[in-house]
Amino acid sequence: MHYYFAPMEGVTGAVYRRTHHEFFSGVDKYFMPFITPTTNEKLTPRQKRDVLPEYNEGVPAVPQLLTKSAADCIWAVNALHDLGYPEVNLNLGCPSGTVTAKGKGAGFLAHPDELDRFFDEVFAKCEGISVKTRLGVHEASEFDKLLEIYNRYPITELTIHPRVRQDFYKGKVRESDFAAALSRCSMPVCYNGDVTTAADLHTLEAQYPQLSGIMVGRGLIADPALFRRARGGAPAAKEELRGYLTDLYHGYTEL
Repeated sequence: MHYYFAPMEGVTGAVYRRTHHEFFSGVDKYFMPFITPTTNEKLTPRQKRDVLPEYNEGVPAVPQLLTKSAADCIWAVNALHDLGYPEVNLNLGCPSGTVTAKGKGAGFLAHPDELDRFFDEVFAKCEGISVKTRLGVHEASEFDKLLEIYNRYPITELTIHPRVRQDFYKGKVRESDFAAALSRCSMPVCYNGDVTTAADLHTLEAQYPQLSGIMVGRGLIADPALFRRARGGAPAAKEELRGYLTDLYHGYTEL
């Protein structure tokens, strides 16, 4: 089972990823907070400080895009491939109002026909794309139509956060809906949502052995040694945490 660090805007930037990777083992991939490509067809200086290979040296990082424009997605995916990233992730899960109001992130899920046309254009000119999604906007039943679309395209991995956009991050995840959908997914599937302990990871592994991976965000912020402990390693020691936080401080100060 692969373990992934979820992208968290304003938190898991390049400094955080490099420092965490130096101190704590167990993360197979670090997903970068999303960047939004534009018609300028070039990365901004701020985006470059997060995605350029020299800022992620030795870190198994995956860039993420937030867009509803096929043209913008195509140039950005190919530019990131040229930088040496074999995988680019598409964000269809962000529930933020400022994002969904523009029809991006989880807001794109409200327009399945438009999403289908978007995929048709993008996958005709790109490869190596994974997707992070929610079950829908209002109801989990919306995922039936969405999954029909996802299954038509060569998505390398589908990360499912089993909530709808209206749930934001509140209440329990809709695990029964996730379980019902899992067997109908034609691509590798990663689970994301409310995993905070090593026991949570082991329970998911036992319950869904067909998963390709498990993605964790807030749980790893709270316990940076979570994946190491889940793999049988030691918990974070006091001096280790002190060094970790000191290096984070100096990294952010320099930035």
